[in-house]
Amino acid sequence: MRALIVEDDATGAELLRHIIKPYAEVEIANNGKIAIEKFCAAIESGKPFDLICLDIMMPEVNGQAVLRHIREYEQENGVSDADAAKVIMISALDDSGNILNAFQVGCEAYLTKPIETKKLINQLKELGLIKDD
Repeated sequence: MRALIVEDDATGAELLRHIIKPYAEVEIANNGKIAIEKFCAAIESGKPFDLICLDIMMPEVNGQAVLRHIREYEQENGVSDADAAKVIMISALDDSGNILNAFQVGCEAYLTKPIETKKLINQLKELGLIKDD
């Protein structure tokens, strides 16, 4: 599995990397602009990301806009729903407006900070990205 962690907080990014590393090759983008560049480059290289952990509040481009761009780029480039990246929104924002908007734009899951290892692993299992032990 290939994973992209999009998180502007270095500590948060390293925590996510630590949790996901046993299951995936992990790249980190510390802002939305870099995330879009890495995502597009991965599709173009034929090595797309299977998982994107995406923070909402970031510099350059916020997570909601990044998610919108990801879904539009997949559609424009013929990526089927089955092959689309699984996106988990990760944020300190737990208000219903942000959560609803994220699902409407196309995320598969939404987790609030602080991230608990067990919850993230269970979410990866539910999305079929890792198998139960």
